[in-house]
Amino acid sequence: MEDEMNIEQLIEMTEDLLKNKQYVKVRDMIITLQPTDIAYIMEAMPDDTMPLMFRLLPKELAAEVFVELESDSQENLITGFSRAELKEVLDELYLDDTVDIVEEMPANVVKRILTASDPEVRKSINEVLQYPEDSTGSIMTTEYIDMKRNMTVEDALKRIRRVGQDMETISVMYVIDKDRHLLGYASIRTLLLADEDATMGEIMDRNVVSASTLDDQEETARKFEKYDFLAMPVVDKENRLVGIVTIDDAIDVLTEETTEDIERMAAISPSYKPYLKTDILETVKSRIPWLLLLMVSATFTGQIISSFEDALAAFTVLTAYIPMLMDTGGNAGSQASVTIIRGISLNEISIKDIVKVVWKEIRVALIIGVILAACNFAKLMLVDKMLFHNPITISVALVVCCTLVFTVFSAKLVGCTLPLLAKRLGFDPAVMASPFITTIVDAISLLIYFQFAKMFLHI
Repeated sequence: MEDEMNIEQLIEMTEDLLKNKQYVKVRDMIITLQPTDIAYIMEAMPDDTMPLMFRLLPKELAAEVFVELESDSQENLITGFSRAELKEVLDELYLDDTVDIVEEMPANVVKRILTASDPEVRKSINEVLQYPEDSTGSIMTTEYIDMKRNMTVEDALKRIRRVGQDMETISVMYVIDKDRHLLGYASIRTLLLADEDATMGEIMDRNVVSASTLDDQEETARKFEKYDFLAMPVVDKENRLVGIVTIDDAIDVLTEETTEDIERMAAISPSYKPYLKTDILETVKSRIPWLLLLMVSATFTGQIISSFEDALAAFTVLTAYIPMLMDTGGNAGSQASVTIIRGISLNEISIKDIVKVVWKEIRVALIIGVILAACNFAKLMLVDKMLFHNPITISVALVVCCTLVFTVFSAKLVGCTLPLLAKRLGFDPAVMASPFITTIVDAISLLIYFQFAKMFLHI
């Protein structure tokens, strides 16, 4: 079905079938799609048709689609569900998905969810919710398969068949002792290829990479990228197995963290709603604080220009090159900061590497600065002076070109050190990205410019 028509055509067809009350055809058509696509189609429909479409889906598929819906759509459905319908959906959800839903719902909806949940599920939800917001414990699931080390492979396979249906993954089994200390792990492949009489203690891999419940969730997600895991065990301070994190949750964390970094680098407070579902006032609130701060901080550049009014009056041609110098400095600083922020986020760079980073950026800045200055000198003498007949002298050209070299040098230095210092002080390095660095570099470039003007033009 998906190969024959695109999703927009499916939306139009679904809408027509619903209008004509051809519900069986709607069900037969959408159950062939992936849960993500079904959720997309449902959210494209009018709000009053969403519950109807949801009720057309088989129980297991309905739960998978529910997880893919936006939080406001989930809230609308939960509000309209009977207690039996809500319990039916919750019974099909994995614990970590239920916890994610609970975290995003208002109090009255959370109360309905917890009331409809089984006592065991309710207890597990409350346990996970007690972990700090950005910790690994907050994204883990307690639905995993554990084995005792004296179990035979035959017994282990029987246990998988018995309880595996309710687990989020059966690709990896974790071996524990009587006190639930994590001893090792074994993949389903290892079990299938092992002798049935072998014990889990004999076939398990003891080299376990695990995460702690209080580890930062982004750090845990990075381990998936490093080790190519499908799941990772989560242990407490005593190395007791308390849960696992699966690859889908790790990807969600990395996506959220990347979105946060991009928004902070653009001087926007992070928002967790889709753009089209964020109202105007929320969008304004996320943008205005940084713009106000940067606007006020730009006062310094205005004061610098005001203090050199006499110099600009004597050599008005200098005014024409202020935007170019400030823009070049800002861009050079942004290049360095973005590169360093990426390195920090991927754990390629840490504060102990600051000397190496600075030394490298110094050399890069000098080469780039000299190349830009040489090209700019040629442009000043050939284009500005000869073509546009601007009053460019060798002294003015030297002022502009020397400023360019030192501005690029300063910008690279600021751009590479501020994110590292921010990380050292416990701030998000992304905060020190483009807008913030540009404001600092603008002031520095003006000071350098007017100092060279004094030196070469004697003003």
